[in-house]
Order: sequence, then structure tokens, then C-alpha cells
Amino acid sequence: MRRRRHRITGLLGAIALTAAALAAAGPAYAGTPAADPPPAEFGTDWHDPLTAAPPVARPATRSCQVTLAEAQFRDFTPYRGSYTPPADCGAAGWAKVVLRLDGKVKGRQYDRLGHLALGGVEILRTSTPQPSPDGITWSVEKDVTRYRDTLARPQPVEMLIGNVVDDTYTGVIDVKATLTFYAADGRNPAPDTPDRVLPLTSPSVTTPRNTERLLAEVYATGSGGGCEEYWYMTTPDAAPYSCKAADGPYREVRVSVDGQLAGIAAPFPTVWTGGWSNPFLWYVTPGPRAFDVQPIRYDLTPYAGLLNDGRPHRIEVSVAGVPAGQSGWSTPTNLLLWQDEARAVVTGALTRHEQSDPGGHSRWTPAAPGGQHRLDTEGGHRLTVAGHLNTSHGRVATTVTRAVRNTSVHRWTDGENQDALAATWTDEEDVTRGPVTTRTARTYTMDGETTLGAGDRLRTVLSLGDRADTVTRRGGRTVDNSRLDDRYTGDATYTANVPRDQRHAVATTSTRYRLYGSAVPGGCYDRTLATVQGTLTADRLRC
Repeated sequence: MRRRRHRITGLLGAIALTAAALAAAGPAYAGTPAADPPPAEFGTDWHDPLTAAPPVARPATRSCQVTLAEAQFRDFTPYRGSYTPPADCGAAGWAKVVLRLDGKVKGRQYDRLGHLALGGVEILRTSTPQPSPDGITWSVEKDVTRYRDTLARPQPVEMLIGNVVDDTYTGVIDVKATLTFYAADGRNPAPDTPDRVLPLTSPSVTTPRNTERLLAEVYATGSGGGCEEYWYMTTPDAAPYSCKAADGPYREVRVSVDGQLAGIAAPFPTVWTGGWSNPFLWYVTPGPRAFDVQPIRYDLTPYAGLLNDGRPHRIEVSVAGVPAGQSGWSTPTNLLLWQDEARAVVTGALTRHEQSDPGGHSRWTPAAPGGQHRLDTEGGHRLTVAGHLNTSHGRVATTVTRAVRNTSVHRWTDGENQDALAATWTDEEDVTRGPVTTRTARTYTMDGETTLGAGDRLRTVLSLGDRADTVTRRGGRTVDNSRLDDRYTGDATYTANVPRDQRHAVATTSTRYRLYGSAVPGGCYDRTLATVQGTLTADRLRC
């Protein structure tokens, strides 16, 4: 087996996951730092997985709980059941609905991808941690209040975490998924949520004729056991590297309406819990979004006037940069629609469509004798769409401008015993609807290197960043703002190509999650977790 292939199989075991996977959000977890000094190296057990993200805020109102699924996953057989909304929690007048996934697994197992869907609407996409021989437990939480339309009616349930259990990979993934409903009251009213939620199960869609706002959410992940799990490190065919893509690593997730480009976005470079050839980096603290595969959102309201004609239209999602005919991306999509209750038909028009020339270019510089190959990648794209709608409260114009950009430097040696990447992705979006403008600036970063040295000691040093600044202005005056900064750093070394009990692994990791804004209780959340050899050594709240 080639050493490069160790990286690929370290993520999802080079086992193609044939089912679509879906999204989750990670809560903060209770964790007490160990009083004793950490061990000299990893043993057979370690602290249960933790994320530093905040818990989902819950109102102090009457609540009730419904079990969605309870299953053990040994293969690719989905769990199927039925859901009935609770009768004693305010019907559909819910202040908050929280999804929780509790899992446990022990033995030996790769990380796996999973999804949970109600009536075809995928409400959870997640990945699993890798277990210790003695076993681990973990939890994932997500605010799913926006799916009120789906939750208000009985629905079929489907859940799958594709898995393989045999003599070598013994971990059976045992999970329970629940929904907790919090009743609305005078102090905790039901929030504004979409009137309809439609799963994009085929490209052909007929939307309600009185739609006045339309969003698409796309749970885009490179997955399936092949090189698209590491799309950010692929190289053009000419370069001597084990993961190739004809045009290199530039990727862009696009939405089109009737064949016309309607939305663009930079995909988030998720690192799963076996990624970068080194599972010891992730046993306790996963990278950003690994347990919370958040959807990319697109505002398609400028197209509502065209879609409101009562006829079917094609809404399609694609990933630019993937070689033609190659699989490896999953893009389940939901459409979120708000309707004008006072109009049976809302008319309108698309008034503007402008885009720059899309581009992603990579330049390979061959290695000098004994040196490193280098691949420089640069790409970007800008799109502006605008339209208006004639609603019951007047003509409302919407303009959406989005600009994405990626730069990266990839260096490696012949044989790939040294392999390094420094990359930045930016995704800036402006949405103006009537007098309100919301600007969001997202930045994703990855800077790491893996080295296979003497005695097959494999070391990975890696830092990851997930940042977003959002400002909402009405008539030029700021009415809301938020700032997210989620950072991970890790340094792990182990002996490769030997049985688990001979790896002599060591690792230090740190993750800090900061969130500021008017929607945050107290305006600030700041938590840091640190580990040494799988032992939690710090758990600090600064706000």
C-alpha cells in the first residue's frame, strides 16, 4: 500500500458511502480537565469527544421530547421509521426545536458520514469520531426550528450512518436522535420561519405562486473514500501526486435556475476525524464543522418572479472543478420559501445578471533534485443578480452579490514523505432587500504539513480556521452584527504501519471558539479546550 494511500484511507476507509449525508451543529460539552499529569503517550482510552461551540440556547417554557430514531449501524442499511409531532407543546407555535444526536462506539472503526431526513427534508448531516478500544460517547445538537413546516406534520424518517463491521473494524455505531420542542409564549414567541420547506429531490421544482422570499441550503461535502475528500490537495494530471484533478484543487459550489447561474459559494474545507493521515489529532477535539456540517445558503429571491408562474422549473446544484464524470461530492438541497398570505400570485422579474469570468488556475513547479514540488493555485468568481416582486406590501427589490476567492500553495517531495498545504478561501456576500442590507464576509484557512521520518514516525502539524463577520444595516444604520472565530491547532506523531499497540502516539491539540453579537447571551461566548495524549488539560470560558 502506498504511503499516500494511508491518508486517503485514514479518512473514511476508502469505502464509498453511497447514501447522501446531512448536517448537524455541535454543542459545548461538559468536560473536566484531568487532575493527574497526562500520560506519556496514548493508551487504550481517552476523553470523550468535545467541541468548544456553544450549546443551543433554550427558552424557559414548557417542553416535550420525541424520539426520531434509535438504531445500531453495522452496514449501509438505513433506519426507517415514522414521526408524529407532539400534541401538547403548542401545536406548530414552537419557540425553539432542538435536535440532539447521542452516539457511542467502541473497538476499531473509521469515521463515517451520516444523514437524518424527515419527509425527504434532510435536517442533519454529521460525521462520527473514531473510537478507543474501551469505547467513547459523544453528542451533537442543532437548532432545527427553521424546519417548522416539515415538523408540523407526520413524516417518514430515514437515517443512515454507513458503516462496515468485520473481523478488523469492530465498531458498531449506536445512536439515538431526539427532538425537544419548546412551546411559544408571550415572552418567547415563535420566530419567523419558512412557510414551506421543499427537498430538492429532482431538478424539476414547482414553487407556490405567492413566494416572496426563497433561499436554498446545500449540504455540500466532498466525501466517499476517494480524492475529493481531499479536494484541496489535488493536483493537475501532469504533476506527480497521488490525488489528481484535471484542473487542480479549485472548487466552487454553484446553483442554477433554468440553466442560468443563480448562486456561487466557496465550499468549506472540512477535515474529518481521520484526516491528514493522523487520527490522533481528532480523538478528543474535532476540526471545525466535523460534527456540524453546516449548509451553504443562497438567496434566490431575485428569481422568485420567474418561478412564480405555476410551471415547473429546473434548480440544479453542481461543483465546479470536479473532473467530468467523477463522483465524490454530495449536495443534498432544501428550498426554504416564505409566502405572501395576502396574494394568491406574486409577480415580478429578474432585472440584472452579471458575472466575472470564472477561473481557477494552478501552476506546477517541478522539484529540483532532492527538493519539493510546488503547486500554486489561484481562483475566483463574482456574481450579481437582482430582481423585484410586486407584493401585498409594495414592490420589493432584492440584489445579491457574492464573490469567492481561493489561493493555496501545496508543496511535496517525491514519494510524498513530506506534504504541506497553506490555503485561504474567502466568500463575501451582500444581500439588499428593500431598505435592509446584510453583508457577510467568510474566511476559511488551512496550514499544515505531514512528514514521514526515520522509523516510520509520522508527524502532522496543522491549524484550521473558520471565521465569519456579519453586519445588517437598515437605511445605513447598523441594526445587528455578529462575529465568529473558530480555530483549531494540533501536533501529533505516531509510528505508522504497525499494530495499534505499537504506535507510541503523542498529540497536543487546542481549539478556541469565539462568538460575538446581539444574538449571543451577554453578547460574547469564548471557550478554549486543550488536550495532551487524549487527556483534557484545559477547559476555559472567558465570557
